[in-house]
Amino acid sequence: MNTNAETGRCGEQAATEYLRRQGYDILARNWRRGSYELDIVALHRGVLHFVEVKTRQAGGLTPPEAALTRRKFRALSRAAACYLAATGWKGEVQFDLVKVEIFPTGIPCVELVENALEYNW
Repeated sequence: MNTNAETGRCGEQAATEYLRRQGYDILARNWRRGSYELDIVALHRGVLHFVEVKTRQAGGLTPPEAALTRRKFRALSRAAACYLAATGWKGEVQFDLVKVEIFPTGIPCVELVENALEYNW
């Protein structure tokens, strides 16, 4: 991995594969509408999951979850509201985080944190 973009793409791919193995149906990756973006939108057991993926090189100074700030959550909330309006989804939603650490061997370590962010619609 040389660039942050390459690291991010590797992390999103690892997260997608992990979620699929856990039984999630991936509805969208890198969903965009205007300035809004969602990393992964997935359906699992009747719940729509907005999944933020944070990827870091293993052994870095900051863990992946440190990048999930209140400002980022506000942006995710606006993007999610836009997605819901665009798709007409009326069911339960949840915000999750997938933390990915990439080891020097290139092997990713993936961890799902469900309900990483609480939002009261």
